[in-house]
Amino acid sequence: MLVVDEVHHLLAGSYREQRAALNRLKFLANDLQISMVMVGTRDAVLAFQTDTQMISRYTPFEIPRWRESEGLRRLLAAFERVLPLRKPSDLSRREIVQFVLSATGGLTGEISSLLNNAAELAIRNGDELIYMTHLEHACRITQ
Repeated sequence: MLVVDEVHHLLAGSYREQRAALNRLKFLANDLQISMVMVGTRDAVLAFQTDTQMISRYTPFEIPRWRESEGLRRLLAAFERVLPLRKPSDLSRREIVQFVLSATGGLTGEISSLLNNAAELAIRNGDELIYMTHLEHACRITQ
């Protein structure tokens, strides 16, 4: 399986460049005989709508933004397990969950950036756990 990220950037080129890129993707899938997953923003669908073969080969699937839920708390707990901090941060606390959602719009990549930046700040400060102040400061860095 081949995962192609940032597919929405196909729209940045001219019509001719878009066609060439889409043809290369089709060639790869056919020549290598592998499944391909295309990943991008909603604009990625627009890029594919210019080619009837691409539309028929791929079904759009939108990953919803995170909401305040048990699933989000589990995601934050999973991040906490892999962040290189020596002390528990209790990232699934309601106050932190609400801040993370507000700061990131519920986008997984933004959540990851925020938590990684906050962890780095915590380590540099010698705290070894993420406090709300780290998240607030990391939010300013991330934006």
